[in-house]
Amino acid sequence: MGLITFENEFSVAVPPAKLFKVYCLETDTLIPKILPQSIKSSEIIEGNGGPGTIRKVTFVEGKGLTYVKQKIETIDEENFAYSFSLIESNVWMEGVEKVLFEHKFVPTPEGGSICKRTSKYYIKDGAEIKEDQIKKDGKKTEGLFKAVEAYFLANPDA
Repeated sequence: MGLITFENEFSVAVPPAKLFKVYCLETDTLIPKILPQSIKSSEIIEGNGGPGTIRKVTFVEGKGLTYVKQKIETIDEENFAYSFSLIESNVWMEGVEKVLFEHKFVPTPEGGSICKRTSKYYIKDGAEIKEDQIKKDGKKTEGLFKAVEAYFLANPDA
């Protein structure tokens, strides 16, 4: 099995504790509320919310992607670190066994966060993967965090 790793980071004008809470701890209630044009629902289908938990995210119609299942790997509330594996999807990249996403939210002097993200694509033997598609997926995640940022800038008491 091969491995392709990408690292990226981007700034978000939301403190790490708040960003961690919305993205890692209260995903099921807040992300569909913040991104109703993209995400229909998010729900735990197995587990208690800790490591090993399986979450299903359902997207609105017309996006091509209708659902994904994620397995929570780690949650470190003290260090604002979180990781999950993408284990199932209706649109799966040929040749990919699984994808591991590791996130760490680091405070900035201005009171916001730097989101450091490592994506690890585990590639099936003999498969070839286009790295451009993987980079494109990283931009979508940055867009999600920018939507979270916009929500909290518009609703500072949320």
